[in-house]
Amino acid sequence: MLLSNLDILATAPGGVARLRELILTLAVQGKLVPQDPADEPASVLLQKTRAEKDRLIAEGKIRRDKPLAEMAEEEKPFELPMGWEWVKGRDLFTVVRGVTYQKADAKDAPAEGLLPILRANNIRGSINFDDLVYVPASLISEDQLLRSGDYVVCLASGSKNLVGKAAPFRPEVTCSFGAFCGAIRPITDAAYFAVYLASPMYRESVSEASAGIGINNLKGSSLLDLDIALPPLAEQSRIVTRVEELMRLCDALEAKGQLEAAQHAQLVSTLLGTLTASTTPEELAANWQRVAQHFDLLLDRPEAIDALEQTLLQLAVRGLLVPQDPTDEPASALLQKIRAEKDRLIATGQIKQGKPLPPITDEEKPFELPVGWEWGRLEQLSIAIVDCPHSTPKFVESGRLCLDTNSFKQGVLLPHKLRFVDESTFVERNARLAPQPGDLVFAREGSVGESILIPDGVDACLGQRVMLFRFSTQVSKEFVRLAISSTSFLDALLAMHKGIGAKHVNVGDMRNAVIPLPPLPEQSRIVTRVTALRRLCADLRQRLAERQSVQARLAEALVANNAQTSTQQEDECHAA
Repeated sequence: MLLSNLDILATAPGGVARLRELILTLAVQGKLVPQDPADEPASVLLQKTRAEKDRLIAEGKIRRDKPLAEMAEEEKPFELPMGWEWVKGRDLFTVVRGVTYQKADAKDAPAEGLLPILRANNIRGSINFDDLVYVPASLISEDQLLRSGDYVVCLASGSKNLVGKAAPFRPEVTCSFGAFCGAIRPITDAAYFAVYLASPMYRESVSEASAGIGINNLKGSSLLDLDIALPPLAEQSRIVTRVEELMRLCDALEAKGQLEAAQHAQLVSTLLGTLTASTTPEELAANWQRVAQHFDLLLDRPEAIDALEQTLLQLAVRGLLVPQDPTDEPASALLQKIRAEKDRLIATGQIKQGKPLPPITDEEKPFELPVGWEWGRLEQLSIAIVDCPHSTPKFVESGRLCLDTNSFKQGVLLPHKLRFVDESTFVERNARLAPQPGDLVFAREGSVGESILIPDGVDACLGQRVMLFRFSTQVSKEFVRLAISSTSFLDALLAMHKGIGAKHVNVGDMRNAVIPLPPLPEQSRIVTRVTALRRLCADLRQRLAERQSVQARLAEALVANNAQTSTQQEDECHAA
């Protein structure tokens, strides 16, 4: 049943990860491969392991453990298959603590007399040898040198998910491990440990055992006290082989999913690209018909809907989303009205005379404009442009609202991200210009390109890494926000600073940035149309999320059903 439903599991969100967990859970519970009555039982293997442990104790290579009470029936999490035994970790392995060294002893590069040290970041399912540190060999005991068959385990980390993570060591280099790690050293060779240490059963056990404030710690004694279901040696071999086969199948499913995702992204890019390549409304209509035939295929992933929404925005600012009306007053007259409004404000001392703006060159125009449109610089359209104070305000639990780059996304305030300052800080940060409803706040660092029009009733000051625009009453501020959110605008803006540190935008660049300006009535029509289409995109996302939720529940049900079926089959075998 599991194999017959792989497509459902592979395409459901997190399906392959759950499939891996199921495989490992079945493996350590004895439900993945059949038992063979001819196998030498685990009790015999355990006797041999204890004999080897006694020999190592007699030779002084390991210490004798304190005797422990046998596991009570009520402590056993499940019934074992024939030939299996419940054992403690200490019955099968020892735990070696890592090397303690001073920061001054650690070097970033190899040198004579130094040995590499593995740390928690080197354990990722397998061991990687990236970002090693090197310490004097004199600090490392012979016991702390890793051996073939050891498993390196993270014993302490700020992340609870990392604590207990283990990986088998392959003797590629002579090395040791740091104090926040340990080594599980099997008393006898045990490839099966790799299966157990990757299983949800092991992860749940170490999660319960780790504790700490700020940093999570797993004691070596907790590893030694682990309850492990031990299969016969021959069955261990069969389990390892079967797990490896099924994990390769999972790898193939993931690779297939990644390949399909890449192919899907290319298809979306190509088909939506035909829309933005349209030069006339008639050409757009023809291209739209071709794309619309493939909507079910295209819009089956959230990122595809995001791409569609950005495409619609591109079409809007190029004048292809709504028809032009020859009776509309052209944008050239609109620019004259804006100039007259600014001259009146300068004459009355309400704003200052700005520097003359350079003419817009052909190189600054990324596409041809429809009849009646004009190119304009943002400073032409603005009554005021103000940068934020270049200091980090002191935030308080409650007080006056301070808008920074975390406060808004996609034109909406994020209530859980809002931050506040006290009254004196609020007044100080508004000394140049107090933001008011309708002003546009733009993120020029961090989440560059995000913007918001301050809603009615919101009284705020500016935080860091944002700037404010107050636009002329002769222009639609909603349209300007759409224009500066478009890919063509942001790509041109960010291209000015390629390769220079983190993404950012200078205030001067924003002042001189050019946007396409339609007649005022068309601006209003475009905003209305984009708003309606964005609502449709939101509906698409909602329906897609609901469908993915159904897929995820179906995958969970399939995984749970397979685990239940295995248990029932085992019970039937015991009854027989």
